[in-house]
Amino acid sequence: MKRTKISDLLKSPAFGTTVTVMGWVRTRRGSKAVSFIALNDGSTINNIQIVADLAKFDEELMKDITTGACLSVEGLLVESVGSGQAAEIQATRIDVLGTCDNTYPLQKKGHSMEFLREVAHLRPRTNTFGAVFRIRHHMAMAIHTFFHEKGFYYFHAPLITASDCEGAGQMFQVTTMNLYDLKKNEDGSIDYSDDFFGRQTSLTVSGQLEGELAATALGAIYTFGPTFRAENSNTPRHLAEFWMIEPEMAFYDLDDLTELEEEFIKYCVRWALDHCADDLAFLNKMVDPGLLERLNHVVETPFVRLPYTEGIRILEEAIKGGHKFEFPVYWGCDLASEHERFLVEHHFKAPVIMTDYPKEIKAFYMKQNADGKTVQGTDVLFPQIGEIIGGSVREENYDKLMARIEELHIPMKDMWWYLDTRRYGTCPHAGFGLGFERLLLFVTGMQNIRDVIPFPRTPGNASF
Repeated sequence: MKRTKISDLLKSPAFGTTVTVMGWVRTRRGSKAVSFIALNDGSTINNIQIVADLAKFDEELMKDITTGACLSVEGLLVESVGSGQAAEIQATRIDVLGTCDNTYPLQKKGHSMEFLREVAHLRPRTNTFGAVFRIRHHMAMAIHTFFHEKGFYYFHAPLITASDCEGAGQMFQVTTMNLYDLKKNEDGSIDYSDDFFGRQTSLTVSGQLEGELAATALGAIYTFGPTFRAENSNTPRHLAEFWMIEPEMAFYDLDDLTELEEEFIKYCVRWALDHCADDLAFLNKMVDPGLLERLNHVVETPFVRLPYTEGIRILEEAIKGGHKFEFPVYWGCDLASEHERFLVEHHFKAPVIMTDYPKEIKAFYMKQNADGKTVQGTDVLFPQIGEIIGGSVREENYDKLMARIEELHIPMKDMWWYLDTRRYGTCPHAGFGLGFERLLLFVTGMQNIRDVIPFPRTPGNASF
């Protein structure tokens, strides 16, 4: 008989019909006469209860039905007489597809997040990570649907690049050269002429620059793919490999940009509330009791527009009033997460889009304001997270962009293709970047970014 997903069975139980389900044993309990098996196939946070009359099944077969074992069960779907579930299956046939010995690490007990990272190949089988990764899927669908409905084109930026968008220099190098016998130039520098690409290349830190090229041809595009940062950071907010969503739009000004940022993030959160209700309810109960309230608050609350200078004034007033921050506050400082969260969680009690940052703390490509001191950059600040989106209006004027590049001594010899967009039919344009895992932290209520990506890549950790 054809298998039915447990999620489909539970949506509209066809009581009195014979069904076949397949999945993994969460728990087994019972007496000498009957066993109750909680089976889960990953399609939902909810299990289906299998009722097995032990008089009908071989004793040796039942010994193999342990936590973690994989089963195929055929039986009659009936209304459950117990509490906690609407339907159960009275088993007529059970086949053990895969046994699971007593060394299985996911026994029925509480496990710490740290321990589960050590068994990342198995942790998707837990309720918590099953919920997180189903939500991750739905968030990806929300992103693609949002941009498709708004007429954006999905554009694939390269993962291997010879440019450094952020100017940070913390990139993973890509090479086929023998690292034990490197060819050198006369000055002692590495000669890349024999390398695969004939030049030094790295894994990308951003698809933005290529996205800008596409926006000047297609009007509105978005990239959505993995990016890489070689920062030696072990904080709960950093990964070496993570996913970024980076839309770029021709003919957008600062107001257009902030409107899109707010609309986009609300759309994604609403999608989660509409499509992931069971998983969110579980995470709200087991991980973060304030999760659902916070998600609904974001959807229902207008985002505050706040110039950086005004934000600094508010923070300085808070300090005068006795509030203490770990990091100093002054005009020109790069705000820390504690500053951003104070503005969002305490002062405004709403998400904040901060604009018009000092040019010294922002990237070279941001459009300068008339005051010569600030740029049209935007950061969307969220409760518990801090910055979740960073964006800007891009400097479209060739001379102004080159002056800024020279002022910062940025090596642009390999960036002629990027500068050409300012020479050949330049146009006003803007864009932003959203770290996918930062969004997932907010939507799931998880506390560590390593727990919202299947296989985290961090310093000293590339297992699985």
